[in-house]
Amino acid sequence: MNHIRNNKVEVLHLGEVDFKEAWEYQTTLFERTVQLKIKNRREEPENQSPTNNFLLFCQHPHVYTLGKSGAMEHLLLNKQGLQQKNAVFYAINRGGDITYHGPGQLVCYPVIDLENFFTDIHLYLRRLEEAVIQTLAHYGIESGRIAGLTGVWLGHKADDGNPRKICAMGVKTSRWVSMHGLALNVNTQLDYFDHIVPCGIEDKAVTSMAKELGRKPDLREVEFVLQKKIADIFEMEVIPAL
Repeated sequence: MNHIRNNKVEVLHLGEVDFKEAWEYQTTLFERTVQLKIKNRREEPENQSPTNNFLLFCQHPHVYTLGKSGAMEHLLLNKQGLQQKNAVFYAINRGGDITYHGPGQLVCYPVIDLENFFTDIHLYLRRLEEAVIQTLAHYGIESGRIAGLTGVWLGHKADDGNPRKICAMGVKTSRWVSMHGLALNVNTQLDYFDHIVPCGIEDKAVTSMAKELGRKPDLREVEFVLQKKIADIFEMEVIPAL
């Protein structure tokens, strides 16, 4: 079946939104796209419809999420401890282990049909990482990858001796449609990471742009820089939100 490629992407700036609300919203977009692809497979080429792509940007109130490959013991808080930290917990359907989201952290959920761009999950993750690496470089922060570990790191070179994670990633795909995404620590309260084993990695630290720069960058500005980097790297055409 020939796929009608559509490189247009609708960017939605949601502000601070409850994790469950954002999860349900991206799930709706995700399932709508998957169902359209299923319908297209039954149609003649002239009757097929192009699939849509979305980039959702937001922040969340304090929340811990556990991916499908995660271990509950990597959350170091019980129910009472969560209440004391004014945080909630969800087990979700992305890949990866446990992570934290909260105010001051920039979250991006690409709900895109990869058949509009390329069909390679490994390449998809690497290009998301590259968008973050270029965004950090815009602010004078050198970052990169560590072999075998998803996400973006500082102190990533073998002789640095102080690896620290600044961006976590975890995605779900079905029929080449993606959901979930990345979380970049901009002005994040890093003490919330003390209550988890971040992504199951016990000997690595976490950091934020604010900690590295010694000042708090404007989160909305970082959001637009990251948006542009993603659009450029994926060769997306950004369209105004409806």
